Amino acid sequence: MSDDALGNMLAQMENAEPYADVDAGVFERLKHPERTLKVSLPVERDDGTVEIFEGFRCQFDSARGPFKGGIRYHPTVSMDEVTALAGWMTWKTALVDLPYGGAKGGVACNPKELSDCETEKLTRRYTEGVRRMIGPDMDVPAPDMNTGAREMAWMMDTYSMYGGRVIPDVVTGKPIEVGGTAGRVEATGRGVTITTRRMFEYLGEDLDGATVAVQGFGNVGSVTARLLSSMGANVVAVSDVSGGVHDADGLDVMAIERHVSETGSIAGYTDADGYDDADAITNGDLLRLDVDALIPAAIENVITEDVAEDLRASVVVEAANGPTTFAADGILRERDIPVVPDILANAGGVIVSYLEWVQNSQQYSWDLEQVNDDLETKLARAFDEMLDAYTARDTPDLRTAAYVVALERVGKAHEMRGLFP
Repeated sequence: MSDDALGNMLAQMENAEPYADVDAGVFERLKHPERTLKVSLPVERDDGTVEIFEGFRCQFDSARGPFKGGIRYHPTVSMDEVTALAGWMTWKTALVDLPYGGAKGGVACNPKELSDCETEKLTRRYTEGVRRMIGPDMDVPAPDMNTGAREMAWMMDTYSMYGGRVIPDVVTGKPIEVGGTAGRVEATGRGVTITTRRMFEYLGEDLDGATVAVQGFGNVGSVTARLLSSMGANVVAVSDVSGGVHDADGLDVMAIERHVSETGSIAGYTDADGYDDADAITNGDLLRLDVDALIPAAIENVITEDVAEDLRASVVVEAANGPTTFAADGILRERDIPVVPDILANAGGVIVSYLEWVQNSQQYSWDLEQVNDDLETKLARAFDEMLDAYTARDTPDLRTAAYVVALERVGKAHEMRGLFP
């Protein structure tokens, strides 16, 4: 089976099929996206030249509600990648029981090579390119890799200009000033923290003093590291694309965040004045550390077969989408290393996006405590339902159990709605 993202997603589905009560014909439908779109995006650069970028949007399944999924800016964005991510989003929203389907979009670009002005032009051009297939009751985009509240504000404004009125619920992850919600920025990292704590409770282990390594120190990884540290966990290693730092006695996560804020990356942290005495470490070595919890929070396919053979963590919590290849998953299963799957572990973002969407439709804002309480309630229920499926269906691992819950919910929706025409 291919180790690309789409191959991984389809293999995970097929692995769960024998345990799920889904009609064979419906299951075949679930493997195919409803529609995909590729758009050409001409953008005038600051020097006056025009560059053509490629943008994509995949709408995977809408049986349970409007499509939902982020927009990412990265050089590797492709149709196959967004299709896989849209599929994962479908199973994620079903697992945490949100009235959504799954979608994903992106633009193949290097955001580090774009000025703020060029990024705004690209975002508005992409919004115009996909605007006929998005909308508050049709498809609701959100931030993803290298996009954030700023880009969502531009998307909302562009869509609203075409609509002739303010339409805040066309996207989520917006700034609070234009309809965003408290807690959205930290939502995915908070969700990873909640599922990590729940997993330790399930295993009968104490999170206080547990050693943790986090690969990826962007929004998700940094928030996760900070929150776990505040709960007493001992974060001993973190990394980003520039490399990582390791200290067996524990890192000062807040100091690393300050360094990254000042310099743009973890690089140079070990030599900076005023910071703790940490050693440099590669991303590959971080994945092989002897820790209680490994949290991959960067990109897809970082835990390969070779890494899985050497991995020494007691548990893996997938903060990134698709960080473990299908072959590596089998090795971890054989080695009895439990994995909290991505479709649960990083679902905090889409849960709070849903809460933002609901607030926009009601034109009423909730406070941070209410948002965080609802996030924890929904994640805790989904975690328990995954464990119930793991026990009742005798599935080989937690990922398969999570897929069973999700596939049955989406499959049931298709069966109830029937086939048109």
